[in-house]
Amino acid sequence: MVRSSLLFLTTVFVSIACLAQAPTAPNLEVERAAMKKLSFLTGKWRGDASMLRAGGQYVEMAQTEEAQYKLDGLILTIEGVGTAKSDGKPVLRALGLISFDDASGSYRMRAFNDGRWLETDVVLGNDGKSLAWGFTLGEARTNSTLRMNDKGEWTEYAELTIGSSAPRKLLELNVRRTADQ
Repeated sequence: MVRSSLLFLTTVFVSIACLAQAPTAPNLEVERAAMKKLSFLTGKWRGDASMLRAGGQYVEMAQTEEAQYKLDGLILTIEGVGTAKSDGKPVLRALGLISFDDASGSYRMRAFNDGRWLETDVVLGNDGKSLAWGFTLGEARTNSTLRMNDKGEWTEYAELTIGSSAPRKLLELNVRRTADQ
């Protein structure tokens, strides 16, 4: 009897402690409103890109991007596929998932490419038409900027810095909305 009472009390205390530490529920309306600010990216896009490959050579690509909302507007998915202009073979396949955290007031992205993934902060520009992000892996650092230009084209530029070397172009992209929206 004493043992079952002790077990009961322990269970009650653990339950209370868990409830006391439970995170507050996210404010979904705040998150959806923040995500709507990224609507300039939604749709299907097609154009050109150039990307640095191993060995320091650039590959020219035909690039597509498709951005769409998921989970009732709480997530924006962006899928990019680049095929080499020389032979049509896939060179780049990437998927980004962007969300907004109402508690921190910031956008986050989880990006997948070539069997790897990373998480990073994403900053919406003051102009409401640009995003910036980057990441560090060992001595390598990247900085990326995505902008909508005056023609309504999605442009993206990423640079790579390794150690103390000068930054060099990692990726340059220019795509336009397709008619098959």
